Amino acid sequence: MPVPTQIAYAAYNYQLNAGLLKKSFDGLTPEEWLRRPSESSNHLLWIVGHVVWARGALLGFLGSPWSTPWLPLFARGAKLDPSAAYPTPQQAALALEDVSARLTAALEAATEESLSQPSPERIPSADGKIAGLVDFLSFHDSYHVGQAAYLRCWLGHDGVAG
Repeated sequence: MPVPTQIAYAAYNYQLNAGLLKKSFDGLTPEEWLRRPSESSNHLLWIVGHVVWARGALLGFLGSPWSTPWLPLFARGAKLDPSAAYPTPQQAALALEDVSARLTAALEAATEESLSQPSPERIPSADGKIAGLVDFLSFHDSYHVGQAAYLRCWLGHDGVAG
């Protein structure tokens, strides 16, 4: 089923971003996943985990809940905790692949009726509806993919696009 028109651009961004995010960690060592430019910035593992968390949250808003035990480590407002039991880079990459495939299916299955439901309070939505929330989280996704692409270059690797 085709993606509803009001979220078609967002659906395209999610697919594009999934590929760019995968390219951002392709060929990195486990140590590189954990390097960060400063003590106040996140490492690539945290960024990928946060994208997985946000995509999982969106699945819940679309009526297709998805989770993994380590997801709360990457929730909105969660801070990087060096003592936390984070997933391995391989686990994060597999979770990204799984949640992304499920998100593609959920966006294709979304109905105009479900997208016109009110968005939860305190979550940005340009129109106050789930459709606006899908769009906002697409922007959020792109923001973090940009961070991951920057980190890849900062680590001395080729960029992800161009």
